[in-house]
Amino acid sequence: MLGFRLPAKPAVQRAVRLTYGFQFFFGLLLWVPIFYQYQKLAGLSDGEIFGIQSIYYVVFCLLEIPTGLIADRFDHRTSLTAGAGVLVAANLVPVFLGSYTGFLVHFVLIALARSLVSGAQSAYLYEYLHAHGEGEHYLRVEGVGRAYSLVGKIVYWPVIGLLMTWNLPSPYWLTAINAAVALAFACKLPPIPGGRRGSGKTASLLSGVGGALSTLRSSRWLALLMVQGVAMFTLVRICQVNLFQPILESKSLSVNWYGAVLAAMTLFEALGAARPHRLRRAIGPVGSVFTLTIVMASCLGLLVWAGPFPAVVLLCVFAVATGIAFPVQKQLLNDSIPDSRHRATLLSLESLVDRAVCALVAVALGAYLAAGQLNEFLLLSAGVTCAAMAVLAVLLLAVRKHRSDRRPAAARVPEAVSR
Repeated sequence: MLGFRLPAKPAVQRAVRLTYGFQFFFGLLLWVPIFYQYQKLAGLSDGEIFGIQSIYYVVFCLLEIPTGLIADRFDHRTSLTAGAGVLVAANLVPVFLGSYTGFLVHFVLIALARSLVSGAQSAYLYEYLHAHGEGEHYLRVEGVGRAYSLVGKIVYWPVIGLLMTWNLPSPYWLTAINAAVALAFACKLPPIPGGRRGSGKTASLLSGVGGALSTLRSSRWLALLMVQGVAMFTLVRICQVNLFQPILESKSLSVNWYGAVLAAMTLFEALGAARPHRLRRAIGPVGSVFTLTIVMASCLGLLVWAGPFPAVVLLCVFAVATGIAFPVQKQLLNDSIPDSRHRATLLSLESLVDRAVCALVAVALGAYLAAGQLNEFLLLSAGVTCAAMAVLAVLLLAVRKHRSDRRPAAARVPEAVSR
């Protein structure tokens, strides 16, 4: 299978397969296509549902930096193991407490689990491959790993509505089982050669904050790439999680079709994720992420005028762009981090900003939906994203020119000194 024939050392092949397994089961949240309807059946209003989503993003923001610091200071594998363990508990809460409080606790624990994993997973893979001299495989492994993580969703999501009809909490039971399997994979991950051991010193831990922020201040290029990633992530998160069900509902599609449509989107996303290098080679990594973000925003805008079938097609185009963009953006960001000591912290910092923006957008979305203005929200999202990308393109070009101007000047200094 693609990705399992990686031309690398046996130890690296084994570690890569274990990360594939972890990604596959950790990301297999089977309740995603139905959680909106599930919470409505439990008696929650739209305001309560989207209020919980906003709280989820805020909690994620509060946890991202501390969990990233812990992963950097101690061990990425420990962070992944803890994240999987918390995910098991998180998915059992709605089974036994199907109320506003239960769903709030559920999403708070989901935020903790994902914050423990978000920066640590990419950092572990990047550092492990480079420690073994196999760093050139990172883009391929990241892309294929994301593709495999989507395969299970393609299989399960089409029937998840029927499973809920048969047994209402079954999506949450099955997701808890998947998280337990991810926990088993995390426990088997090998250590990074030459990796650090935890010092246990609070001062040393806190110094990581200053080091990460200092790295970010010294690199305008890295900061702009993070902003670019935030725009892309916000579109993906809002469309695939918050907007997905309201969009299909507005197109008069039955809830029984929700899982099938999401599975189709996931299939196209997996196809894009498995081949991210082709567009990257054609127009470069920065151009790829920029172009794909514009494509995603355009798809959201066109949904306003689309019928049921064209809407599904647009959502699948959106998914292809998502699949290609994520691995390219991950490598672009990792390659731009000058100090690997703060890798997980900086990746977590980007995730923090991602979720902070999503929290604000989720609040606005709830207000727009309550007023029956879904189409207005879609058009506003597309317009703001395209305008932001235009400004960002100008800034990226200016910073790139500044960097290229500094290199020849730096090269002339030794020559002048020698004279």
